[in-house]
Amino acid sequence: MGFLMSKSMDANLQKQQEFMLNNSRLQMERQILMQNQMRERQMAMQIAWSRESLKYFGSFFTVATLGLTAGAIKRKNPGMLAPIIPLGFIFAYQMDSAYGTLIYRMRGEAENIMASEHDRLDLPLGTPTYESIEKARRAKTGLISFLEKEQLSGPIWVP
Repeated sequence: MGFLMSKSMDANLQKQQEFMLNNSRLQMERQILMQNQMRERQMAMQIAWSRESLKYFGSFFTVATLGLTAGAIKRKNPGMLAPIIPLGFIFAYQMDSAYGTLIYRMRGEAENIMASEHDRLDLPLGTPTYESIEKARRAKTGLISFLEKEQLSGPIWVP
């Protein structure tokens, strides 16, 4: 009788472990999807910001170019056209950022860094651990939580 109950309990335990594994896998997949959607939304906001910024800078660049060109013709001084060159580079960069292939080139370079220069990505003092975070938290607060006091000194209240 005990053997049959033990066998049944083992089968139930196995089913429960499989359920927990599938549940944790599903939870992780959902978390990955959520994080990817958040990343996509942030990227879309950055691209939209670049495009909006380009509209303002494009207007400034046009007015500045027309004004500098008119001033250079009126005063017969071609040196007044000099600011158009650096402004043109800035305008070209913003155009590339908003509508061009800058994001693809940056992604390619990031992939190259991750593949061939991975040591540049290492964090100082390595990856944070639970212990290092707890040590920093304790040092910052200077207080020991109620549970930690209980673990160190045993139960505080005894009936």
